[in-house]
Amino acid sequence: MKASILALITVLALFFTLGTGCCRKNDLAREAESIKAADRHYSQLSAEKGMNAAFLAMSDNTAVIIRRNHMPFEGYEQIRELLLKEEDTSFVLTWEPLKAIIARSCDLGYSYGTYLVKDKHSGLKLGDGTYVTVWKKRGKEWKSVLDTGSSGLAAPEKTKP
Repeated sequence: MKASILALITVLALFFTLGTGCCRKNDLAREAESIKAADRHYSQLSAEKGMNAAFLAMSDNTAVIIRRNHMPFEGYEQIRELLLKEEDTSFVLTWEPLKAIIARSCDLGYSYGTYLVKDKHSGLKLGDGTYVTVWKKRGKEWKSVLDTGSSGLAAPEKTKP
């Protein structure tokens, strides 16, 4: 009897430490950095192949994109249809994550940061802003499940000497 209770306690302890899907503290930091790495990877893809290619590559099948003055675009097919209507050959969109936060389950997180739009030919700045992306881990790869941004960044305030 005591042996079976001890075995049950051992199995339950293993379940709650391994089977719940929770990350250890150092895993949380590593996974948050992996979200930032994925975010930078897709920014680089946008610089090389265009915004549309990057957004399609990073979007999960269940992704949602929220744009100003529109209802949300839900699912990969709606996002694809949206992007096919948008020209992305005259500009370059890049972004840089400032921070990434990871859920204790290590399969969901978000990043936020700044973006920059430049003319593809002259390199002149066309716009900038902030964004947030929610990420879901699919196997070993992070995919966007929600993306939105806000245009315009205020100039940094000058500090008094």
